[in-house]
Amino acid sequence: MTDRKRPLRSAQWFGSADKNGFMYRSWMKNQGIPDHEFQGKPIIGICNTWSELTPCNAHFRKLAEHVKKGVLEAGGYPVEFPVFSNGESNLRPTAMFTRNLASMDVEEAIRGNPMDAVVLLVGCDKTTPALLMGAASCDLPTIVVTGGPMLNGKHQGRDIGSGTVVWQLSEEVKAGKISIHDFMAAEAGMSRSAGTCNTMGTASTMACMAESLGTSLPHNAAIPAVDSRRYVLAHLSGMRIVEMVDEDLALSKVLTRQAFENAIRTNAAIGGSTNAVIHLKAIAGRIGVDLDLDDWTRIGRGTPTIVDLQPSGRFLMEEFYYAGGLPAVLRRLGEADRLPHKDALTVNGKTLWENVADAPLYNDAVIRPLDTPLREDGGMCVLRGNLAPNGAVLKPSAASPELMHHRGRAVVFENFDDYKARINDPDLEVDADSILVMKHCGPRGYHGMAEVGNMGLPAKLLEQGITDMVRISDARMSGTAYGTVVLHVAPEAAAGGPLAAVRDGDWIELDCEAGRLHLDISDGELEARLAESDPTEKSRRIASDGGYRQLYIEHVLQADEGCDFDFLVGKRGAEVPRHSH
Repeated sequence: MTDRKRPLRSAQWFGSADKNGFMYRSWMKNQGIPDHEFQGKPIIGICNTWSELTPCNAHFRKLAEHVKKGVLEAGGYPVEFPVFSNGESNLRPTAMFTRNLASMDVEEAIRGNPMDAVVLLVGCDKTTPALLMGAASCDLPTIVVTGGPMLNGKHQGRDIGSGTVVWQLSEEVKAGKISIHDFMAAEAGMSRSAGTCNTMGTASTMACMAESLGTSLPHNAAIPAVDSRRYVLAHLSGMRIVEMVDEDLALSKVLTRQAFENAIRTNAAIGGSTNAVIHLKAIAGRIGVDLDLDDWTRIGRGTPTIVDLQPSGRFLMEEFYYAGGLPAVLRRLGEADRLPHKDALTVNGKTLWENVADAPLYNDAVIRPLDTPLREDGGMCVLRGNLAPNGAVLKPSAASPELMHHRGRAVVFENFDDYKARINDPDLEVDADSILVMKHCGPRGYHGMAEVGNMGLPAKLLEQGITDMVRISDARMSGTAYGTVVLHVAPEAAAGGPLAAVRDGDWIELDCEAGRLHLDISDGELEARLAESDPTEKSRRIASDGGYRQLYIEHVLQADEGCDFDFLVGKRGAEVPRHSH
């Protein structure tokens, strides 16, 4: 038996000579595992979201093998296990619908199995928050390894960004600028290799959040999926997790309040996805950190966006990595005293600043100096008012500056189907100053809050050369999308929020600088309109069908609370359950 500083959790399965120890070891040995592997070695769980239905994560079998090599080299024993893989590109109605389900899978798999620590293999948008949420509720030593972004897309001799080019070209088809043949020709060139979206979409954003939170090794966020250095990092992560067991470096020692504040500031600097607002709140809720929307204003606002990546800027994740990746961004922030907590602990045992103080920076065009930013203030715009009492968000780095303070008449769509049916109607009463409003697309109204908030513009306005309008909904939007889009309106319409009361022709005012979103009707009129109907009736009726949808609708929290289930918030630990026999 190897001497260790503290008892291993896995020893409560494998460390006894009684009937239970016999059974646990014996069945594991049918895989060809020799007896000495059970003699005091840390058991490292490798939580794998590999799935051929999740293309972003389809290379994870190979990634896991490199993690295993690192674990074995450091004296641990790796055990790989699958969890629900909620891929963004195929899963309907939206991968967000199953984020909490995946987190439950992860939590119970960790707690119920003989492991002393866990490596989270994540990539596609919701796999990163889902696995961190589940792991946070258990609070074992944990390290994140992401799958990395795809290579740059190529089309007609130029680079194209995954996701972002879809929104661009589909609008150009509607405007008559390109043919449907041109549109389809870009399909094969957009996704040229394994990996996640190569823009600063939600996958890349959450990879950057994981690194800035301190839950991964430096450079984890940006190394391309097919770059051999991605596999080196996986190997080193496998080695490091074994050391973390001896150090008792539990996830709660890394995911502190200070870590989340660093992540919020980082999100502004990289022009990150609005989805990070919801996911960071959910992760914080699991680990016991009190994080709310006002923190995004307090910490994020005033921070320049210095990463010139699509959809906010020009470049893609390949260039970002070659320019220095996230360590270079954090160094720029730290040298300008813009990094809130340099002494925050990370999983390699060093502080965040120790990891990045000497980080090289190779390209000022991609990672700009703070005095020549892409956007002077890239901090998430948090909006409140009688239309969003509990808040809404807007991403300034992807919006049109001239629309950040705007007053216009509402063109209202009751739901996404209504929008699709009428948006291109030549008789739709809409002009460039109108504000498009869509209801019933929030957590309950669309069962997971689908990424439909970046509504495409009416064809007749696109034909006139209009490229952006103010859009408001209780939905989310892809991190690869862009435009002056107000999202996550809370409470949502299906929960009885004021959005349900908006009617065609109502005046709405958006003032990002003041953080205001106002429906220009009296409080009495607003109350009367909401009393006329029951906007929650449809979601209740759907819930009565039972199944996971019922669980979801009855227990999901609103966007400002992270859309977790009310009964999942909090840290339950990894106390060893009772024996199975």
